[in-house]
Amino acid sequence: QVQLVESGGGLVQAGGSLRLSCAASGRSFSTYVIGWFRQAPGKEREFVAAVSWAGANTDYGDFVKGRFIISRDNDKNTVSLQMNSLQPEDTAVYYCAARGTYTLSRVARDFDYWGQGTQVRVSS
Repeated sequence: QVQLVESGGGLVQAGGSLRLSCAASGRSFSTYVIGWFRQAPGKEREFVAAVSWAGANTDYGDFVKGRFIISRDNDKNTVSLQMNSLQPEDTAVYYCAARGTYTLSRVARDFDYWGQGTQVRVSS
């Protein structure tokens, strides 16, 4: 089992950047695929990015278009999401999630553990 805590959210102007972090506790963190999802008010939860066990493989939602970078540090049990060129439509609660297998996924129900989320607001 793994516990996840997100941090780094906040208010930023359009065009700005934020770096989200996901800190994990529990055993065998390096054997979990970690993903980021987001959910805006009135909308479904949306896939943002995912990273494989050792960080060699990544996947991004179609809307990312090169603006975000996901990375992980298994020695520190953390996963980061660097978000650049933020736009008002990126406003949402961002969640990190863990999937106890080696294959990446874009589907929320494939992930077993979830953090509480961190709010990101982008002003125009």
